[in-house]
Parts: sequence; C-alpha cells; structure tokens
Amino acid sequence: MNIKTLREQKHLTQEELAKESGISIRTIQRIEAGRDPKGHTAKALIKALGLDSTAFNKTENLKEDRNYSLIKLINLSSVFGTFIPLLNIILPLTIMYFGKQFNSITKQILSLQILWTIVSALIFILIANLKISLSLSHRLPLWVMVILIIVNITLILINTASIDRNKKMFFKLNFNFI
Repeated sequence: MNIKTLREQKHLTQEELAKESGISIRTIQRIEAGRDPKGHTAKALIKALGLDSTAFNKTENLKEDRNYSLIKLINLSSVFGTFIPLLNIILPLTIMYFGKQFNSITKQILSLQILWTIVSALIFILIANLKISLSLSHRLPLWVMVILIIVNITLILINTASIDRNKKMFFKLNFNFI
C-alpha cells in the first residue's frame, strides 16, 4: 500500500496532509511519485495518517507497490538495446510506462542507461580521434565498442541478479536523470 492510497483512504488532499504532517506539499508529491520517505518525514506521515508505527518495518508500507518481475524485465530490456543507440533507454522507458512502474528502482535503471550511453559515446569519439591522430589500427574503435557493450551487458545482468535476490540494484547512481 502506498502513501497516496493511505491519504485517499483518510479523505485528505495533499495540501491537508502537508498541513497535518508539517511536510511540504512538494515532498508529499515526490513521495507519491516514488521517492521513499525517510527518518523524520516517514514518522511525520505515519503520525499524520494516524497509523501505528510499530506495524511498519521502517517505511515498508509507505512505499509503492512494486512488481519485481516487471522491474527485472525493464532492466533486462536494456540488453536488447545495447547494439542500437538509444534503444537501451527507449525500450525500458516504454515498458515502465505501460507497466506503470515509475519507482526509484526503475528510475535508477533508466538513469544508469542514460549515463552509460553518454559516457560510451564520449569514449567512442575519443578513441576514434586517437586512432586518427596516432595512426592506430582501424579496428581499435570496433574493439572498444565491443568492450563497452560487454561491460554494459555485465552491469545489466548483475543488477538483474541483485534485484532478484535483494530487491535493489547493485550498481546505482546517487542521482536520477528522471
């Protein structure tokens, strides 16, 4: 059960919950959009919603419902896009949209792939320019591309295994692009 459902069961608007909890409306919007409440925020929401704090394991019931099978599929769908530029972002985003899985894990999956695409493109351009300026083998960019693809597939598979076992990503960023 997520915070939005709990708020609606109490017939509260976001503004009313913000006033009762002492938390900004923007923070409540972020939590309802998928960000996990922590510390003071979680306690204030539990108190404002009149919930028993001992019934919660940390903020477990305040988190949105997550379909981990679909989250693994979203992550694995990035593998099919590793050979075609931007498909490693578009395919997971499409599955996220139609599967209604906009949560912190899926946002991290997309953010990681966006960052990977940017870094890979920069590395590939750098290697192509080095090949020209240093008269290196004409196969060097091809080998670099193959290595980048293998590393990306490895990251995706390790994250999928971690999501399966621990319900969280092994490789994650401290920020989101989404």
